[in-house]
Amino acid sequence: MLRPIRTLAAAAAALALVSACNSASDNGTRPGKPGQPSAGNTRGITADSIKVGGIVSMTTSSGYSKKDTDLGAKARYLRANAEGGVHGRKIDYLGAEDDGQDPGKNNAAARKLVQQDKVFAVAPMSSVTFSGADFLEQEKVPTFGWGTLPSFCGPKYIYGFNGCLVPSPGGTLNQTWPEGIATVLGGARGKSVAVIANDSDAGKFGIRTFQQGFASAGFTVAYAKASVPATAVPSDWSAYVKDILSGNGGKAPDAVISVMQTPNNIGLFTALKRAGFKGVLSDPTDYDPGLLAKDATKQALDGVHVLLQFEPFESDNPKMAQFKADIKAAAGGKEVPLNMHMLTGYMSADLFLSIAQKAGKELTVESFQAAAQGFSDTGTLVGDRSLPKGQKDSFGCGALVVLKNGAYQVSVPFKCHEPIPFK
Repeated sequence: MLRPIRTLAAAAAALALVSACNSASDNGTRPGKPGQPSAGNTRGITADSIKVGGIVSMTTSSGYSKKDTDLGAKARYLRANAEGGVHGRKIDYLGAEDDGQDPGKNNAAARKLVQQDKVFAVAPMSSVTFSGADFLEQEKVPTFGWGTLPSFCGPKYIYGFNGCLVPSPGGTLNQTWPEGIATVLGGARGKSVAVIANDSDAGKFGIRTFQQGFASAGFTVAYAKASVPATAVPSDWSAYVKDILSGNGGKAPDAVISVMQTPNNIGLFTALKRAGFKGVLSDPTDYDPGLLAKDATKQALDGVHVLLQFEPFESDNPKMAQFKADIKAAAGGKEVPLNMHMLTGYMSADLFLSIAQKAGKELTVESFQAAAQGFSDTGTLVGDRSLPKGQKDSFGCGALVVLKNGAYQVSVPFKCHEPIPFK
């Protein structure tokens, strides 16, 4: 029942006419039995299907795209349908709406999926903006994505596939990065780190969280500043490099941790290497085969340890082999370069499917939510999952990979670490 996006408009309109129970303000009829009372909200559910849509930044003004998130979700839904669906219901995945990384379009996409397409759930939602969150929460639409935004932390109907990654007072901090760097360095005792970020609200928050995390792991945090302009990549990094290398009483730190995006990382790491820095370099963004197409980029990122919050593609985990096979099937049997966007879509869909399976045959929003409140499983590509814990805390798992000679290698295997209280 997986159908191409946009080809379903006529069918969706017809279905809406005969299935008033599927509207955002449904009349409480049970799918397949018009006019009979329902135990709850069954929008988007028929006797043999569950309608799901996505919201993804497929296009952006900078050219950056998360479009492969849609392919990842499609891959997981295709396998679910091949295995018989969820209690006999196939997933009718409409594909992803493109929000263009624009708040207005994100909100419009959410409204379209609910009010026009009558979806039961939104999975995946992948964008740096999530202005549609309040609407989806109000309409009680189960929504799944990467929990890197505050909207994934707290609401009842919105879920991060690896938990909430935006800590708040009373919450916890994921220690994957500090513990991983400690492994690379042979321990944290007597070692120092420098943490640098953009001069923005997100950058300042990143400094606050990682400064606490690395200190808790036993490191001396010799430098921690959100000092790099957020609006443009500096053309001259010499002042930042001098500041970092002299921030520990004139002694270079053992590791430089960049909480920035790829263009900034390329500039900073290149400048540090030219200045003779021999320590560990690390960031959370540069795990993308597309970055290896240019020699200059490969050279800049060579030796950089990248934080992951899922099993590396290089892992020999059988579930990673399944992921690769599913992506290939969804791509029409072609081998395609893997990236984290694919896994974002795949694991968003996987968490939705897992909860829906637990909810049972009588699927409603209410039964889905009840199943989510007691949901847990182990050994997934993002570690051990548990709800409602994941709506406040991360699942605490991750790995590090390092770029060596133009290829990524696992430097710290995937592992779950006990989180620490966030202050």
